[in-house]
Amino acid sequence: MNVLVELFNDIISVFRTIQVKDIIDIIAISFIIFSLFKLVRETRAEQLLKGVLVLLVVYILSSTFGLTMMTTLTRLFFEFSVLIIAIIFQPEIRKALERIGQSSYVRKYFGFLFKTKKSDEEVRTIKRCIVHVADAATLFSSSRTGALIVFERNVKLSDIAASGTVLNSDPSVALLGNIFFNKAPLHDGATIIRDGKILASGCILPLTDYKKVDINLGTRHRAAIGISEVSDAAVVVVSEETGSISVAVNGKLRRDLNRESLIADLENLMVDDTKVYVKNSSKFSLKRKENNDEK
Repeated sequence: MNVLVELFNDIISVFRTIQVKDIIDIIAISFIIFSLFKLVRETRAEQLLKGVLVLLVVYILSSTFGLTMMTTLTRLFFEFSVLIIAIIFQPEIRKALERIGQSSYVRKYFGFLFKTKKSDEEVRTIKRCIVHVADAATLFSSSRTGALIVFERNVKLSDIAASGTVLNSDPSVALLGNIFFNKAPLHDGATIIRDGKILASGCILPLTDYKKVDINLGTRHRAAIGISEVSDAAVVVVSEETGSISVAVNGKLRRDLNRESLIADLENLMVDDTKVYVKNSSKFSLKRKENNDEK
C-alpha cells in the first residue's frame, strides 16, 4: 500500500513540475514519431525498421547474458546508427523533406519567400501553351495516342529534364503531335513544360510507390502520379488504350476530362495556384486551399 502511495505522490510531483513548454515539447516529439511511422508504413523502410528493432533486442539480450563479442558488434552499429540510418533511409528522408516543402502550410505561410509574381506576358505565354496542350490532347484522345506532358510549377525538374532531350521550343499542336507520334524516338517518355515552353522531351519519370493504384492504370498514369508525388507539377496524361484525358497533381488523379475542363484545370493550377486538388469520392476536384482537407 505504501508503494502505491509513493508512486502516486511521485506522479503528482512530476505533473506539478510540468510547464507549458514541456507539453509543447512532448506534443512535437509525439507528432514527429507518429509521422515517421506513417512515412515508413507499407514501404521497404518498414522492413528495415523491423531489422533495426531486432538488433536492439539482440543488443539488450547480449548485454544481459554477458556475450562480449555480440555486445561489442551491436554497440558499434548503434554508435554509427545516425550515419547508417541516413544511408539506408535516404529515399524516405528525401521524400519526407519534399513533403514538408510541398505542404499546404509551408506554401501558405512561407511561399512568399520562394515565389515570384508572374508578369502579364508570362501569364499570356502560359495560357497560350495550355491551349496548345489541350488541343493536342484532344487530338491524341480521338486517335488513341498515348501522351505524358508535365507542367513544371514551383519545384524545378532540371534533373528529370536531363534524362531526355532538351528542346527549349515554343509549343504547338504540330510539334506535340510529332513528339508523341508512335514511331517517333521521344514518344515513350514525358515532355516537360517550363514557363510556357517545351523544356525537354523523352524524359524518364519515377513511378508511384503507392500500392493501391487502380490496376487498370498503365505505366504512363503511374509515372504521372509518381512525378506529382515528388513535386508540385501538374501532369497531363492521355491513355493509349481508352483515349481518356487525365491530370495528376499531388499524387491525385482527375480523370475523363474534355478540352474545356482541361484548360480550366490547368489555368487554375498554373496561373491561379491558390487552388489545389483534394479528394472527392472516386474523382478529384479543384477547391480553395482553405477547404483542402481530405474527405
